[in-house]
Amino acid sequence: MRVLVFLMLLALLWLPFLGLTHALVRDANQASIISLIILYVAFIGLVHVWSDRLYQVPRPLRRYGLSFSPQSRRELMIGFGLGAFSLSLLFMVQGVLGWLQWQPLTGHMAVVALEGLFSALGIGFAEELFFRGWLLDELQRDYRPSVALWLNASLFAIAHLRLLQLPSLLVLGAMLVWAKWSRGCPSQGQIRHRLALPIGLHSGLVWGYYLVNVGQLVTYTGRVPAWVTGVDQNPLIGVMGFIFLSLLAIALQRYSRKQNLQLSTNLANLRS
Repeated sequence: MRVLVFLMLLALLWLPFLGLTHALVRDANQASIISLIILYVAFIGLVHVWSDRLYQVPRPLRRYGLSFSPQSRRELMIGFGLGAFSLSLLFMVQGVLGWLQWQPLTGHMAVVALEGLFSALGIGFAEELFFRGWLLDELQRDYRPSVALWLNASLFAIAHLRLLQLPSLLVLGAMLVWAKWSRGCPSQGQIRHRLALPIGLHSGLVWGYYLVNVGQLVTYTGRVPAWVTGVDQNPLIGVMGFIFLSLLAIALQRYSRKQNLQLSTNLANLRS
């Protein structure tokens, strides 16, 4: 119920600016970008008011796991590298199997890579702060961790409004929660998990796909059906993409469990 109230308040704040932006800005692409920026500014502002009035927490972003420490920067880079490398590995495996062919690099590839980097970091930051930050925190207040995790992953998948991608997005959402839960430290008698690793991981996956898709780095040979490699060349709508995400999710789940067991032991030692 609180989640719905928050989203309704956010919509009430944003919709007038949405209408004004599209009325004043003629370019539809620019209008969409400006609208999204206004939406996120409204979200950040509302989160502070919401958290302070409802929970008496003056710095909610820190509670959600957002920090700019050297450790978080390292985790961001590690996550980004892991995401980009993992997606590259998926395409390399398909190339070895003869399901796709790599195309030569073009002169505009550097521009594509830079544009993709900014887009990926923006998407990763925005979606992770919302889903694995605010939303996960709200769900954990009412549900045990396992229920909160799968509710979070389900809402993340549904929010993208792409039916064929739902299974892969569900696994991706769970994987990003495990990525957050794998990085934490004891703080004020409890474990605080950081958000940098899932932001980096999410951004790396988006950037890798952006390079392949926009940079037109591969062409599919048609040796296997599209539902294997990805419908409309989207790896999230394919068996290989689902398997790849599932394997990565299992690895992060096990790593998260191991790290949290160690953190719980450290916290118990601090209390004793």
